[in-house]
Amino acid sequence: MADTVEALNTVARNVRAARTRAGLTLDQLSTRAQVSKGALVALEKAQGNPNLATLVRLADTLGLSVSALMQGPRESRVQVVDAAAVAPLWTGEHGGRAQLMLTTAGPAPVEVWRWRLHPAEAYPSHPHPAGVVETVSVTAGAMTLVVDGTEYPLAAGTTATFEADVPHTYRGAGTGPCDLVMTVHLPAGPAPRA
Repeated sequence: MADTVEALNTVARNVRAARTRAGLTLDQLSTRAQVSKGALVALEKAQGNPNLATLVRLADTLGLSVSALMQGPRESRVQVVDAAAVAPLWTGEHGGRAQLMLTTAGPAPVEVWRWRLHPAEAYPSHPHPAGVVETVSVTAGAMTLVVDGTEYPLAAGTTATFEADVPHTYRGAGTGPCDLVMTVHLPAGPAPRA
């Protein structure tokens, strides 16, 4: 419970700071991110429990990685993350999960995610800002990647990359779980203002 409170306080502090740096009011961020003002106010007060879609929309709008919203300052030059210590940001109806393992530092950060999808379990994503590229590497099982309405079957040992500025979905396929590593390559600089 203490970890959850600390994590929520960190997200609240980071969202508020990023909104202030961007010169946005709560109303402006709410409109641009398509997140209700009430949810945004609660988040900045460290109340509630934001879901993955809300965090992605806020990060996209503020020109940050999801990790930048969730993590405190780095303590070391080398960052080692144990998957067992990372809470999932998305949990599927059949036990699938998505864990944001880390985000690289620098002007064009890369998020590293671990996913598990069970057959027919799906995570649909809204389009990200122009310049965001996702790469999916299937390590076990099979999945279907849907990008702008076109389906791409991916089996263990395959990797796909695409510009993520269109609707896209990750869907489990086959008869067992699918494990994959997804990277999100974020463009350098702030997100364009709407």
